[in-house]
Amino acid sequence: MDMKVAKKLGLKERYALMTRDLAWDTTYQPMDKVFPQTTYEGIKIHDWDKWEDPFRLTMDAYWKYQSEKERKLYAILDGFNQNNGHLSVTDARYINVLKLFLGSTPPLELMAARGFSMMGRQMNGAGPRVACQMQAVDEYRHFQTQIHSISNYNKYYNGMDEFAHQQSRMWYLSDGKSFFDDAITAGPFEFMVAIGFAFEYVLTNILFVPFISGAAYNGDMAAMTVGFSAQSDEARHMTLGLECIKFMLEQDPDNLPIVQRWIDKWTWRGTRKLASVGMMMDYMLPKRIMSFKEAWEMYVEENGGALFKDLARYGITIPKCFGQTIEEKEHVTHQSWIGFYMKPQATPFHTWIPTPDEMDWLSEKYPNTFDKYYRPVLEHLDAQEKAGNRFDNKTAPMNCQVCVSTMKFNEPGDPMEMCFRESIYQGEKFHTCSDHCKEIFDNEPEKYIQTFISSHQVLQGNCEPEGTDVNAADFKPGQNMLDYWKLDKRALGDFNGSEDQKNFAAWREQATKN
Repeated sequence: MDMKVAKKLGLKERYALMTRDLAWDTTYQPMDKVFPQTTYEGIKIHDWDKWEDPFRLTMDAYWKYQSEKERKLYAILDGFNQNNGHLSVTDARYINVLKLFLGSTPPLELMAARGFSMMGRQMNGAGPRVACQMQAVDEYRHFQTQIHSISNYNKYYNGMDEFAHQQSRMWYLSDGKSFFDDAITAGPFEFMVAIGFAFEYVLTNILFVPFISGAAYNGDMAAMTVGFSAQSDEARHMTLGLECIKFMLEQDPDNLPIVQRWIDKWTWRGTRKLASVGMMMDYMLPKRIMSFKEAWEMYVEENGGALFKDLARYGITIPKCFGQTIEEKEHVTHQSWIGFYMKPQATPFHTWIPTPDEMDWLSEKYPNTFDKYYRPVLEHLDAQEKAGNRFDNKTAPMNCQVCVSTMKFNEPGDPMEMCFRESIYQGEKFHTCSDHCKEIFDNEPEKYIQTFISSHQVLQGNCEPEGTDVNAADFKPGQNMLDYWKLDKRALGDFNGSEDQKNFAAWREQATKN
């Protein structure tokens, strides 16, 4: 007799069943009321079924794939911790990289998880809803594994235990928080461009490939494993962002100018955030694998340039800021490190002057700028420190109203002049760090006048520890900032002579002798 054999579904059919076939059109409420955010940005979508996910990942395949990665990841982390892996890193200076990374990256992963959870509710089409929900789970996983990998260091070294408190308060973490505050308060389509394109394509390529390779090169197998485990997810995340851009452009020609404006805006916002990542690569890794300039040329100029050529068939042009970002790759890391060095009492990580060999490496990697502009500054600061006149800037920095970076970047074409712009809105003056940030502010002033800038708020008495009487006769704004930030005083100041340096040396000697 004939037997009916169930046909094994292919990947495309299974994906369709797990996405399109689970969706429905509402009846007692119109769809535009159920999904109000998909129209207010001006984006026109005519057919949500045209959304194509190249990965076609279903939830059952996702759990299997991720659980296998988790088993391998935590096996390596446990082995690293049990064998005192923190003593295998090249130099105790490296631990300060993790302090900066801990404050600036895991909290942003958590904000991304919240954002994609919201987008999973707000996207009208079933395909992007499923993709957003899986990315939200990815981001929660990245947040947890990054903290878990660094938690072992927290047992031994200072300045890591209050990163969650500091993320919304510390002056130097404001640029990342501002980036995500801006994205998460936008509409769903702009959020997808901000995070799926600018954050995933522009930022994480440099963060999770060359920088994490540097972690491995410096003996930190825990951070290396977490980074590469995350990067396999980032490939899918980048594809989601690019698919969203192409989907919008293919749906209606009226979407083009809106998408172009977002690409211009978020490319610039992403590159501003990269200054601290580049500083870690050029100055904070004891053993360097490549310069920020080299990473920028590979991952942004070459790969990003190819992407913009691909999008040109839709009418997208290269972002207006692209030329300036190419010029700034020569400067931003040096300007950032010198800026941090000058504020030794205002960060939970240590700074130092590069050794002569490290300065020679920077000269080789930046032959057009380092010796001319930055070596003389660093050598002067070094001489002053050795003479007992260590530079310590105790003033609150001026911040850009848009990217919230401190005002430290140079005028285009003039490395000796600080870039500074002003906008007047409703009779009040607002400062920005570049023409591009000024344009962003002028386009949406009502949004950016709400930016929380700690250097402004502290002068108004809004950055004080709980219980401070701001009306007391002897009250002085800012005198309690270390307590407000919950800064561990052992983590302040220079690396040389620090408790971390002494403990690392003693423990490593003991471990070697044993």
